[in-house]
Amino acid sequence: MPKDTKYYEKFFQPPSLTDAKKRGKEDIKVHYDFVIPDEMQQFGKDKYYLIQTYGCQMNEHDTETIMGLLEQMGYTATEDRRQADVILLNTCAVRENAEDKVFGELGHLKHLKAEKPSLVLGVSGCMSQEEAVVNRILQKHPFVDLIFGTHNIHRLPVLLKEAFFSKEMVIEVWSKEGDIVENLPKKREGIKASVNIMYGCDKFCTYCIVPYTRGKERSRLPQDVIAEVRDLARQGFQEIMLLGQNVNAYGKDFEDSDYRFANLMDDISKIDIPRVRFTTSHPRDFDDHLIEVLAKKGNLVEQIHLPVQSGSNEILKRMSRKYTREHYLNLVAKIKQAIPGVGLTSDFIVGFPGETEEQFEETLSLVREVQFDGAYTFIYSPREGTPAASMVDDVPMEVKKNRLYRLNDQLAQYSKEDNEGSVGEVLDVLVEGESKNNPDVLAGRTRKNKLVHLVGPKELIGKIVPVKITGSQTWYMKGEWIPATAVAQ
Repeated sequence: MPKDTKYYEKFFQPPSLTDAKKRGKEDIKVHYDFVIPDEMQQFGKDKYYLIQTYGCQMNEHDTETIMGLLEQMGYTATEDRRQADVILLNTCAVRENAEDKVFGELGHLKHLKAEKPSLVLGVSGCMSQEEAVVNRILQKHPFVDLIFGTHNIHRLPVLLKEAFFSKEMVIEVWSKEGDIVENLPKKREGIKASVNIMYGCDKFCTYCIVPYTRGKERSRLPQDVIAEVRDLARQGFQEIMLLGQNVNAYGKDFEDSDYRFANLMDDISKIDIPRVRFTTSHPRDFDDHLIEVLAKKGNLVEQIHLPVQSGSNEILKRMSRKYTREHYLNLVAKIKQAIPGVGLTSDFIVGFPGETEEQFEETLSLVREVQFDGAYTFIYSPREGTPAASMVDDVPMEVKKNRLYRLNDQLAQYSKEDNEGSVGEVLDVLVEGESKNNPDVLAGRTRKNKLVHLVGPKELIGKIVPVKITGSQTWYMKGEWIPATAVAQ
């Protein structure tokens, strides 16, 4: 029998399409008074933590907050799981293989927990918002000490204390999204930083679990976002990424203001930080005002991630994307006209229920027309609780794999051609660090987010320098640093 469980049923309800679509316009309060309780500020003294993060940049940003909370409690980070006193798995629920990885990792950690009973083992993130996942942990992984969701990260100090002293599994998952809590500590590393501008999603694409795990759309107040970006500029960060499940829906929940994402981008463009990006945007909400602001460039880089998912109108309709192929292509044409040389990337799902060969060919033809710089491509993965999960998944796996291969091959062709077209040009490259495969080679990114490998002194790391492109591969370019005209940072 599993251990006794402190099960907060009032906080935990299964994801429900019907209930979620009925969710009201309750007032979201903004709280500025967050502090770590006095008795918890040295709770982690001489103790260590380890966090494993799965999934998207939003999850990575949540991990930065969790790290900030733990370090304000006195904990120290470690990469050695045997040294760790707290191990947290910050999880993703978007695809089945992501969940499989987490459960596989829990299986490995079972032995560590047996060797070190004082270890607190926790699961957070999007998987925690799924009733089936929590039930599976209760039944098959009773050695887990703590489960908390995406809406109550700020409660971690209290929950962690309970997990340490309780003999019961502590579960607190809020089915209703919480208020916006400002002033949470964050531990950021490197020269690039993410800034969350909004939470949740109201789109309800039929394949997507995010509206259930992340809740309804809630925008942070402009002054709070701008203050955070200014603080990051003062700290010397070279690039920021504005984050949201659907960033260009920003501000639509403001009842007393017409301030939207384009206004926010315009204001941030005036802050002295070299590069500003954003992700992810939805084609339905990408308006002309935003294009106009992005066309000014400056620190707003000419790279846009614009997920399309499919090139077939019928599949888009079944996905409930609420735009057509023609709408998407018209939007791309407007963007390219306003921002010459813009780098466009996208997301694609192949093998969606009912997808025919002809419909897949429509996706390939859209790729040929747009000629994306790159894309994230996935085989359709049913998510329990979503409408698509009840559709007949009638595309054989071998067909799905073949379509993914053909799509990736098409995308690689255009990436290679674009990289080849840059040979001989001098591009500004933000040098991020050593190459993963060769410590004698540096790696950086262009404004269009293209990967560049170059040889140069380690002092270049953290700086934006001019690089002459000398060669190209499919997914990266080679270049030479031009020291005589290097920009002093």
